[in-house]
Amino acid sequence: MDYIQYSFTITPAEPGSDILIALLADLGFESFTQNETGVEAYIQEEFENENAVKDLSFDDFTFSYIRSVIPKTNWNEEWEKNFNPVYVDDLVCIRAHFHPASNNVKHDIVITPKMSFGTGHHDTTWLVSKTMFSLDFKNTTVLDMGCGTGILAILAKQLGASKLLGIDIDEWSIENSIENAEINNASNIEFKKGDASLLPKQENFDVILANINKNVLKKDLPDYYTCLKNGGYLLLSGFFTTDVDELKQLAIGIGFTFEESYSKNEWAVIKLKKNDLH
Repeated sequence: MDYIQYSFTITPAEPGSDILIALLADLGFESFTQNETGVEAYIQEEFENENAVKDLSFDDFTFSYIRSVIPKTNWNEEWEKNFNPVYVDDLVCIRAHFHPASNNVKHDIVITPKMSFGTGHHDTTWLVSKTMFSLDFKNTTVLDMGCGTGILAILAKQLGASKLLGIDIDEWSIENSIENAEINNASNIEFKKGDASLLPKQENFDVILANINKNVLKKDLPDYYTCLKNGGYLLLSGFFTTDVDELKQLAIGIGFTFEESYSKNEWAVIKLKKNDLH
């Protein structure tokens, strides 16, 4: 199946690019590459609704775009031309195979992103990766919800997790995550195509990582609570700092305890804990 590429020129590019990405994600776009003038966004052909894109309007910035069809076979060439290593402080380097390994970071992750969301360039991936270092993953069972390229699951494995499951609605993401896990000697991570309906109804996970978008997170929060062990942690991202209070209150209402929140360039991550006393 072909993907559709939208090359957006945004004026001004910041914070316009971040705002546009969030709304495009709600429209079904699943992969983004930011540049100096705007953003390139990708959507599966069957999910495209160009009229919905045309209907978007903003007070603080303007945008134009060029639409083109990107066959699956062309993607490797495209991302290889634009992919640069991503550093999460001195903790993690996320790079492609043609980049040299860095000796100045604690964890090295090699990925081949293809059409899957999650090259590590987006601030939400950076935020979740950074926050993961505040948790103890040793001998834990971890769920990576909306796994994209598998970066977070691979990092959890490197941090000591013993059993991992990644779930994504996109078949290409699952194929890519499996490939990336093998590259990083983490082939024992299980990946499944689907959504929250796949989640167990019992407390299976010590940690859940969910970097998706606000609407999906709101819908799936009760399922995360059900399958998270007592004392377990949930990291949420994929939304703006302006959405933190809404998600925080919803999570508290379900039974989570709010631990902390961090932000980067208007994007946020929330750390929650399950303390089920019932």
